[in-house]
Amino acid sequence: MKIGLLAMSGIRAHDPELLKLGLTLPGFVERSRQIAALPSLGLLQLASATPLGHELEYFEAEGDGLEPAELADCDLVAISTFSAQVFEAYAIADRLRARGIKVAMGGLHVSALSEEALRHADYVAVGEGEHVWPRIVEAAERGEPPRIFRASDEAPVEVARLPIPRYDLLRNRPYNRFTVQTTRGCPWRCDFCASTVMLSSRYRKRPVADVVRDIQAIRAVRPDAFLELADDNTFVDKEWGLSLARALEPLGVRWFTETDISVADDPELLAALARSGCRQLLIGLESPDSGALEGLEQHANFKARRASSYADDVERIQSYGITVNACFVLGLDHHDGGVFESVRRFAEDTGLYEVQVTYMTAFPGTPLHARLHREGRILEPGRWDLCTLFDINYQPCRMSVEELRSGFHDLTRSLYTAQAMGRRRERFLARHRRRGALAKS
Repeated sequence: MKIGLLAMSGIRAHDPELLKLGLTLPGFVERSRQIAALPSLGLLQLASATPLGHELEYFEAEGDGLEPAELADCDLVAISTFSAQVFEAYAIADRLRARGIKVAMGGLHVSALSEEALRHADYVAVGEGEHVWPRIVEAAERGEPPRIFRASDEAPVEVARLPIPRYDLLRNRPYNRFTVQTTRGCPWRCDFCASTVMLSSRYRKRPVADVVRDIQAIRAVRPDAFLELADDNTFVDKEWGLSLARALEPLGVRWFTETDISVADDPELLAALARSGCRQLLIGLESPDSGALEGLEQHANFKARRASSYADDVERIQSYGITVNACFVLGLDHHDGGVFESVRRFAEDTGLYEVQVTYMTAFPGTPLHARLHREGRILEPGRWDLCTLFDINYQPCRMSVEELRSGFHDLTRSLYTAQAMGRRRERFLARHRRRGALAKS
């Protein structure tokens, strides 16, 4: 068979004012472009798990929501999508099936709402796809009727035995970043996090040698690639993280990842990260106020316990020349209208190199969505296209919807002007220069 792998990529947002701001504010556009330019590692991993004897090709959905014309030549098309793009994905799937092409769907959204997805697809993958995907390919070959394939019915995925993703399928596509996975899952259980919908609760680390192997495969395709580690929380295990950093150092790569604030506790690891080419850590602080974080992380209340040291932690990480992109989730139940100034002031006072602000978003399948649905606070049930992080899909607790939206717009204007970004980055550079001077004295 000829199999097409279709990625639904890019940032989605419906808020007209925010879209207008995004056209003029450099920081907002900068991060959006980085996210939009990432290939789908999940699809590339599925490609490596495909049984032999099939022709594979990787595609991106068009910016207007249309599918590439070349998909018409495929026998089976696999579509991976998030909630924000799912209606576009369903429309594409419906058109392909009308032409007699088999469609398989997977990803976070369809793992949460598999019966919904089955109305638009022949085969639906729930959970991690490496072991169910070969079964789907076999079902398509045999012309089996539509059904749901669940990872829970298969043997657990052993991340220590993953083959190299098929980076070669990307050919000359103009990506500015390539993704490689080093860990799966996160030990923390934030109630809004959609990753737990698809991944098992166990936090798993890949062998460092396999990570290096995958990076070399990327460099065979794009020698100067900037790497993004496609992890939810890379450096939970500090000893393993130190081994990874030491293995990356001789490769001469530049890279970025997501992790939690506890990375600040280990100076040896921070020094190794700096030497290894780590340019930035994206860290979910969520709120500068510990009260707003109470109960947000359901396993050990980790974030509330760490909030009082956020400023010192950011200072320590950035002192090693590693920039911090701090993420704040606005509209948490404890937030009132004062949160916008608190975030702005925290960003200025700590000299954060980058800041990312999003709305609290109730993704299907998450504890947050279940709770807000029970409380009658989901504004438009079933409007999955509002799950963008930049649109409001629920009734806030201590603000009106309009107060949350207006405050978010004002904060966005404040954070992402060229002047504000310049002040924060100059502060970072000045501190880094001072540290370098002290180290030489």
